[in-house]
Amino acid sequence: MRKTKEQPILENVLITDIGAEGKAIARIDGMVLFVPFVVPGDIADIKVIKKKKNYAEGRVVEIKHYSEKRAELQCPHFGTCGGCRWQNLQYQFQLEAKQQQVRDNLERLGHVDCTQMQPICGSDKTFYYRNKLEYTFSTKAWHEQPPTANTPAEPGALGFHIPSLFDKVLNIEHCALQEDLSNQIRLAVRDYAIEHELPFYDIRNHTGCLRNLIIRNTSTGQWMVVLVIAEYHLGWEGLMEHLHDNFPQITSLQYILNDKLNDSYADLPSVTFAGQNYVEEVMDGYQGATPLHFTIRPQTFYQTNSAQAQKLYSFVAQYADLTPDDVVYDLYTGTGTIALFLARMCKHIVGIEYVEDSIAAARQNALQNHINNTEFHAGDMAKVLTPQFVAEHGRPDVVVTDPPRAGMHEKVIEQLLAMAPRKIVYVSCNPATQARDLELLSPKYRVARIQPVDMFPHTQHVENVAELVLI
Repeated sequence: MRKTKEQPILENVLITDIGAEGKAIARIDGMVLFVPFVVPGDIADIKVIKKKKNYAEGRVVEIKHYSEKRAELQCPHFGTCGGCRWQNLQYQFQLEAKQQQVRDNLERLGHVDCTQMQPICGSDKTFYYRNKLEYTFSTKAWHEQPPTANTPAEPGALGFHIPSLFDKVLNIEHCALQEDLSNQIRLAVRDYAIEHELPFYDIRNHTGCLRNLIIRNTSTGQWMVVLVIAEYHLGWEGLMEHLHDNFPQITSLQYILNDKLNDSYADLPSVTFAGQNYVEEVMDGYQGATPLHFTIRPQTFYQTNSAQAQKLYSFVAQYADLTPDDVVYDLYTGTGTIALFLARMCKHIVGIEYVEDSIAAARQNALQNHINNTEFHAGDMAKVLTPQFVAEHGRPDVVVTDPPRAGMHEKVIEQLLAMAPRKIVYVSCNPATQARDLELLSPKYRVARIQPVDMFPHTQHVENVAELVLI
């Protein structure tokens, strides 16, 4: 076997910038060095762990000087848990980095003029802002410190996956992303399971009972807890009773049987153990319009930062600038949240989405909000959005599109160019694929306004809204 070359330790390295995937950047002899869990202005000794032709990756051995841009940590698991990689960076500098990330992608990949980019819209709450967290049970607990001979044996872990290790899960003692009742529920589940010897799931051998725990809450004060089990093991119902008896705040207590070889549960039925089979979220309407009520079930998609979703949709409405006679297409509509937010401002809205359950939820949400000028269709966007579909449902005056991270299919872009609506409002969670699509649309559209929105503080993720106007 060829022996791996030992890489050096670089001393007194200055961290200069924020890079991709939440890592920071240093530059050594013209080479870019990516390092996690440091911030610009830090000076550190760095161990090189991977070296390529044009870049290298490293890890911190020792920090010699701490940057003034550092923030006080609120998570005991920072540096081990894969989330919140920017938590050690003051929020104002996180926002600057995200704004620059959007600008760099749009200018470099999409050749977009960014002079009309607006300042990024930050989140009022930077902790305890999420309305949903999903935890994993595993027989393979990851230790933040190497175990010793005196370390007590653990039956498993309930928490988050360790990055790049699919079977290792870190026991989470406290997560600062969701209101603290979420922590109390998770710890109660773990303690009960250990005390009563309920088997945690072994993802390698596909054995055990307890598989996942989903906790959702809403701005109305309702809580949903969903336990995902791999089998009906004796004792799991006692765990559910324990939650029901000790947490009266839980509005909806449900379970899902997942005996598949993967963790996805969107295609599986949920069973109500106690309470109702949904929770309800309320979102204020645009500029004082009637509030919207959304029914949320275990498989329902809803933006995980409710307050920022309100701001995001308000920017969409502002950029769409609808008239009462407008026909609007809402592509990748999900459960119809954007469509319903805009519906009272226009004549008619047509929503299209791949997931049939989401379309069913969109229709139900329209009914409960007494909105009757919407229609929703399920199917592959590239196959549904055809000239025949447009002829049947009317040419849109405005199109709103909010695709997944991969962006839009080329056939969808071709159809947008053929329909030529007067305006396209493009919402994206990935500025790189958005930039690619904006360039493909550039023969007929110019980018008028750009609005980044921070939905996920302490992470590298950013949403961006672009207004495209027909040339």
